Amino acid sequence: MSGDSTSGPDIASEDFPRGLVGWSGNRGGGVRRLFDRASGRPGAAVFETNLLHRLRDWARQLAAGREDVPRVVLLVGGPGNGKTESVEATIGELDLALGCAGALGSALAASFHPPEGVPVPRLVEVDAGALAVPARELRLQVVQDASVGGSAARPAAQLLVEELQRATSRQSSTAYLCCVNRGVLDDAMIYAIDNDVAGARGVLEAVARAVSQAAGAPSCWPLDGFQGVAAWPMDAESLAEPTSWGDPPPADSILRRAVDPALWPQACVAGPMCPFCGSRKMLSNKREAGSLLKMLRWFELATGKRWAFRDLFSLFSHILAGSGLPKAGAALDPCQWAAAQVEADRAAVGRPKRHASTALFWLVSAQYQHALFHSWDRTLAASLLKDVRELGLHETNNTAMGLYYFLQSRSAGYQPAMIGSLLDDLDRLLDPVMASPDHAILAWGGPVTLGDLDARFSRSVREGLDFAVRSRSISVAERTLLERLAELDELLATPRLRRRRPTAATRIQRAARDFACRMVRRSIGARQAAVPDAEFLDSFHRLVADTDGQGHELHEVAIQVENLLNNGANFDVSLTTTFGQPMPPTRGRAILEVPRRRVYAREACVSGRPAPSICFLDVEAGGSSRAIALTYDLFKAISDLERGLSPASLPHSVQALLDTTRAKMAGSIVRDRHVQERPIIHLGDTLTIERHRGKFIATKRGRRS
Repeated sequence: MSGDSTSGPDIASEDFPRGLVGWSGNRGGGVRRLFDRASGRPGAAVFETNLLHRLRDWARQLAAGREDVPRVVLLVGGPGNGKTESVEATIGELDLALGCAGALGSALAASFHPPEGVPVPRLVEVDAGALAVPARELRLQVVQDASVGGSAARPAAQLLVEELQRATSRQSSTAYLCCVNRGVLDDAMIYAIDNDVAGARGVLEAVARAVSQAAGAPSCWPLDGFQGVAAWPMDAESLAEPTSWGDPPPADSILRRAVDPALWPQACVAGPMCPFCGSRKMLSNKREAGSLLKMLRWFELATGKRWAFRDLFSLFSHILAGSGLPKAGAALDPCQWAAAQVEADRAAVGRPKRHASTALFWLVSAQYQHALFHSWDRTLAASLLKDVRELGLHETNNTAMGLYYFLQSRSAGYQPAMIGSLLDDLDRLLDPVMASPDHAILAWGGPVTLGDLDARFSRSVREGLDFAVRSRSISVAERTLLERLAELDELLATPRLRRRRPTAATRIQRAARDFACRMVRRSIGARQAAVPDAEFLDSFHRLVADTDGQGHELHEVAIQVENLLNNGANFDVSLTTTFGQPMPPTRGRAILEVPRRRVYAREACVSGRPAPSICFLDVEAGGSSRAIALTYDLFKAISDLERGLSPASLPHSVQALLDTTRAKMAGSIVRDRHVQERPIIHLGDTLTIERHRGKFIATKRGRRS
């Protein structure tokens, strides 16, 4: 999140898209320092979150002297989650509520920005009550980062334990606000256990349970069992979802700031070929912006990862300012870089040269659709060059050589390292190239399917181009590149060229048509969220968002999981194998047979906690129940089973989840007294042992012995 910028320099004050380059996590937008408006603040407005609303309310209650308000607040999360901005916004609200007229913020800012040569203190304490109007008793302690300030003799984890020990045992006139990452939190808990620091140990153990994503995790705010303590897992909430107070998703607020036309040039030096200005224009549309936010949320649901603020700033910097693109020499203005590529493309005559031949390809790849979904078959480059040389096109055809040079360059260095792994996972999971041919898309003449697009490009690039132009679904740069590829395709079809090397000409044609089709698929798919398994992802999104359980989807899923875990009307427990071991041959098996185990939808716990990011099911096991996480893989597998998939073809991750659940259930079942009193055990495929009137009776092929 970002606070207001009423004074001081601001990264976002530069004209866009040049100003967006500073949003990248490895630049000025990467690190935020408390009360420093020139650092890590890529927006000029407040990006509202659920935590920000909660902290403001806490500050108002604290200023009002409420006795039941927590006096210890821990903000738990990794870097880039907005902890520093949360602290600064809280201090601003507390300053306002106490009537300090800015004195509280100024006092803390002076402490966190000491003179040169003096280290920044780990903990800053200020008498907030003395600065209030009217004056009152209230001291405030702030720890901006609990991972710093330690030494070999007293590491940061020990300092945190000591601070918590004091904070939880003193009078209620002091408030303690601390930002801590999970690693330091774990180290502090280990230290408290090893050194038997009873008070801090209890708090830290309760915090660890509360900020986890486990089923049945207790309340965070206030902390379960510690009414004077509150904690909040900042990496648990999605920034792609609206807040509980009705605010738009923080990701949407950041995007709207990034595409604000008032910050962009009225006329671009690169003209209509500029990929950045073109992307801004597209993402200013409700459909394109909504599709992007939808894909970001789907990515979170499918992978279990979360977009942090720093990730989103870096992502929008990449897709709107090309922060990962190669810019020769000093950092160029993105629009000037685009203009240089346009000039290089115009100069692409005569013998092909790498820079001139690839200029148009780089312009297209810098558009947000292709910056998001960036992978191409780099292994094709070597065989493509061989075929181009066989036909003699390496001396005359810039398009053919440009295609080769571009594919060859897609190895590394064209995307920011800060979010490189996230972009790779996004591309692997949601690449529109892999979307079903039956997926319907909206074209100018009405809905069509991606299969219609594939069929046209399979016949010729020209036919696919005409279809894309009629549907008004491509940009100027994409149309120009498709025109070049269509000319190459037609050239390869001429008898004069094909007569020399027909097989080589066919392979180049296939590569050009495939490249063109992939490019158009990504362009349309990104703008309309036409991605693989979009239907499943949308259904899973609705399921997770149904926190009050009003829908019936989760109950239906529970029944399907129940069918997977059980063997018809029974649940089988292997007595001859342990978890992870393969089943022996049928004649060597010993199976305990119990009645069918039930699976129920588990009600989500939302009181004093972030909105749940995953659903859980309760599985009956013995006299109790066990929770099983409903992952996206499991949900999709169940949907596939309903469509005819064989259970033997389930993904390995789903099989492992089911096997783990069965193993846990089996451990409880074999210890259940009711099961032990009347067991049914099958030995091999011919013998059954039952207990009847205190005796064990073996039955073989319908006879008792």
